[in-house]
Amino acid sequence: MATIIEQTPLYSTLPVGQDVIFTVSNTGIVSQQIKVKFVAEVHISSTSPANLAGNTDLIGTFKTTPNNAGVGMFDFRSVIESFVKADNLSKMPAKYKINERREFPIHLIDGFSRNTNLMRYLSIKFKTEYLDQDTVSPTYNTLIQVEPQNSDAYKIFNGYLKYSNVLDLDIDNFGFDMTEFDMITTNRLFLTNAPITQYANVDDYGVLPILASRGNTQPGDFRNINFKYFDSSDSFIGGDVIARTSVNGAYDIYNGVVGNEGLYVGAFPGNLRNWSSEFKTLVDGGNTPAYYEVYGDWNDGTVQGTSGVYRIYINCPTLKGYEPIRMCWLNQWGTWDYYTFTMKSIRKLSTKGSTYNQSQGTWNQSTYKIDGFKGGKKSFRVNATEMITMNTDFVNESESEWFEELINSPEVYILKGYENIADSTTALNKYVIPVRLTTSSYTRKTIANDKLMQYTFEVEKSKTLRTQSV
Repeated sequence: MATIIEQTPLYSTLPVGQDVIFTVSNTGIVSQQIKVKFVAEVHISSTSPANLAGNTDLIGTFKTTPNNAGVGMFDFRSVIESFVKADNLSKMPAKYKINERREFPIHLIDGFSRNTNLMRYLSIKFKTEYLDQDTVSPTYNTLIQVEPQNSDAYKIFNGYLKYSNVLDLDIDNFGFDMTEFDMITTNRLFLTNAPITQYANVDDYGVLPILASRGNTQPGDFRNINFKYFDSSDSFIGGDVIARTSVNGAYDIYNGVVGNEGLYVGAFPGNLRNWSSEFKTLVDGGNTPAYYEVYGDWNDGTVQGTSGVYRIYINCPTLKGYEPIRMCWLNQWGTWDYYTFTMKSIRKLSTKGSTYNQSQGTWNQSTYKIDGFKGGKKSFRVNATEMITMNTDFVNESESEWFEELINSPEVYILKGYENIADSTTALNKYVIPVRLTTSSYTRKTIANDKLMQYTFEVEKSKTLRTQSV
């Protein structure tokens, strides 16, 4: 009897932070043989669909016994989630700050960058195993694996599901539909839960993530990212287009390349000032756009359309002299979100060191000498930690809900802003500052309950400043 895959994930694109359930059966062998087990050979590939014909992509073999219904159930969540992680460095360098190592913070890119860790391909080969009890068989009393059955190819990525995310059910198969974020048809979104209206300073860096799973020959192919710049009277004053090509950091051939299905585009003002002569001319000439729009388009020659449109307003310089702080955090879908705190911030230094009692004079010379700078309780080493308290401006309800991901994020950073120098040797440690969010509670506010809404967050710099030891 054949091994049958009874239950699979409903959709082919899977966040790893969900139940990844497969159920398999083999009625004939389960009812007739002993010591029956179902075997799953899990294959994960980083570049293209896994090859089930060999062991090149095999990462592990797992077994389970039939349950009371005679089927084997597997949940591969704990297996696959360790094979994806956040993209902190870009696949392609920022041309404006290029160096020989070709490694740059993903937030500084020009044009596109392919993902390196966000996505992988998953395929599974299922078999049925039993102990041969046929005394005349040459394999008597040995374990036999028969009737392999291959799963479909799945794309897994570094996301998770909230309890509020609604699962679709088709008979026994269930899953979360990611096509809302698949930039292939009208009004699809970037791979983020951030509001489609955002705010940034003219120096701020940041990327917008893209899920683009279709191939070059299919209708609805994502082709370009478009920028349109507007002044305060809503008049169009210029624009740019970034084509989805290898020259711009993507691939010319789209199909079967997982690095091209998860992309990032440098979409915030600092990135545009890196490469866009149009945008840079406007800023340098004192005509900084009041806002600009970002969207993708797709066109296969007969069918065309645009994705959802994101609007980014450029903050006017504050007259209160507050230091802006650009926060960056890993969001629900394993990509990056940003927010610039423009109101009052407070920086505090706390120190912790070890002490010892020092002798007042010299005891190891021909005569005893008193030194005024010696003696008493001294610090052997002082370690300093910086804490920053930040306040938002007045926000709306969509931003209020969005901040919940900041509270829950395992990776949080502060980003420094644009500088008009090609500092290729300092980019790795100059722009991204790791911090830990110490705010441990969050109250979602609403206009009905709270009217004007502001939030306060506190972070601690992850790296302790170690001073000299004596």
